[in-house]
Amino acid sequence: MLANYLIGLREGLEASLVVVILVAYLVKSGRQHLLGRIWAGVASAIAISLAFGALLTFGPKGLTFEAQEAIGGGLSIVAVGFVTWMIFWMARHSRGLSGELKGAVDRAVEGGRTGARGGLVLVAMLAVGREGLETALFLWAATQAAARDNASTTAPLVGALLGLLTAVALGVGVYRGALKLDLGAFFRWTGAFLVLIAGGVLAYAVHDLQEARILPGLHTLAFDVSGTIEPSSWVATLLKGVFNFSPAMTVLEVAAWVLYVVPVMALFAARVRRPKPPAPRASAASGIRQGASA
Repeated sequence: MLANYLIGLREGLEASLVVVILVAYLVKSGRQHLLGRIWAGVASAIAISLAFGALLTFGPKGLTFEAQEAIGGGLSIVAVGFVTWMIFWMARHSRGLSGELKGAVDRAVEGGRTGARGGLVLVAMLAVGREGLETALFLWAATQAAARDNASTTAPLVGALLGLLTAVALGVGVYRGALKLDLGAFFRWTGAFLVLIAGGVLAYAVHDLQEARILPGLHTLAFDVSGTIEPSSWVATLLKGVFNFSPAMTVLEVAAWVLYVVPVMALFAARVRRPKPPAPRASAASGIRQGASA
């Protein structure tokens, strides 16, 4: 539940910050009459994310066990790919996110003068929808893992919902000026934690593909500590909920976890430690002149 709370919090905060930036920029630039287009884009993104989640949940019904496991393993790998991309994308673009969104709003509004008023709706829908689709895919993988272990499948959803509600509250606080978050530190720590979570999802995906008989070694265990750690104990539940740890894991599962977590964590640490390059004065002055002329 904690892992899914973190997923909902991080993805929700990213989406909330996008909406805060868009709304604040329209208000400060005297374009309040366009706010409805932002909310229409947000509503569309939420609807698409929910539809995607329903498709993932009910689409595989009626298939054979092996087919369901193959689909589950494949989609879990896709989820790991999306989360990994999101972690590095935010580490690279978090400093310039506000400027990018403002530029997209200006282009959409300028396009609206020539009949493309839906551009602003599209900006909000794409910016928020990316987070929603990633969240839906990752939560689906989490609920599948819980179902496999006969655990509660509602706990991941509840955790993610609480995380999303927390993110919305933080977004409102940021917009009203009540909260000043150190977003750099937030995304650094949650990014590192998400690398560990994604490693667990990848190991779970490998297990699914082994049960689907696509990958070998289903009965070749790297370790089995079920005699020491009861699968139903709170320790096992905590480790499973946060890191997708199982008391018994195959060699291929452990290998996948190590081969993912070690290099990705090293690359992420190198990325966040990289100093921010100084902005060239000439380009900054040019940008100011362009903004004034617009």
